[in-house]
Amino acid sequence: MLSLNQISWAAPGGGRILQGIDLVVPDQKLVVITGPNGGGKTTLAKLIAGLEKPDSGQILLDGQNITDFDITQRAKAGISYAFQQPVRFKGLTVADLLELAAGRKLSEHAACDYLIRVGLCAREYIHREVNATLSGGEIKRIELATVLARHTRLTIFDEPEAGIDLWSFHNLIGVFKEMQEDLKGSMIIISHQERILSIADEIIVIADGKVSAHGPAAGMLPQLLNEESGCEQCPKKEIVYCGGGRDE
Repeated sequence: MLSLNQISWAAPGGGRILQGIDLVVPDQKLVVITGPNGGGKTTLAKLIAGLEKPDSGQILLDGQNITDFDITQRAKAGISYAFQQPVRFKGLTVADLLELAAGRKLSEHAACDYLIRVGLCAREYIHREVNATLSGGEIKRIELATVLARHTRLTIFDEPEAGIDLWSFHNLIGVFKEMQEDLKGSMIIISHQERILSIADEIIVIADGKVSAHGPAAGMLPQLLNEESGCEQCPKKEIVYCGGGRDE
């Protein structure tokens, strides 16, 4: 279980982004964090992963205080973080990356199985370099395969739909459903997309640096869709919050 107690953070030389966040992410749950751009969602994800440290408050994983852990220590404690734009590694093959994620030597059959589960033809990708020749959808699915190989206590995805085509997005939903069914820990997804929100166990809304709403998806989603149905910039029921606005 992940617990955040009175977490606050201000950007260097800027204003306060998060203000006294109290949050519990239970085990065996897929939790989607949503809300307007600039509200602090990505900042919160980075604080949990250890990319940033809070100015105040505590972060607990299974009762252990990990507030002062760096990103490497958090990874060893069982936290994985998938970026909006996955990192590319020139000279490193997909097979190499999967073995690094798994922390052990993988047979070609095992490595290919992870790729098949994310909708990639294993023969075409297993020996390819993780470089600029891969499309946004391809690199996103390879990153998903590494997450499956690592299988950590807590996995965080920051807007996984960013930069991928519609076919890849549909496939992404399928992978998340599969992960949800076999969840041994917890999963957090930062997203605006209704399709992702609809498979959540719980939804958390972050706005103006605070938790403005939190509850089971079955009760939260209709309310959120109703609130946003009048937005002229977004197709009705396409996304819950507009993608426009300032970055976080």
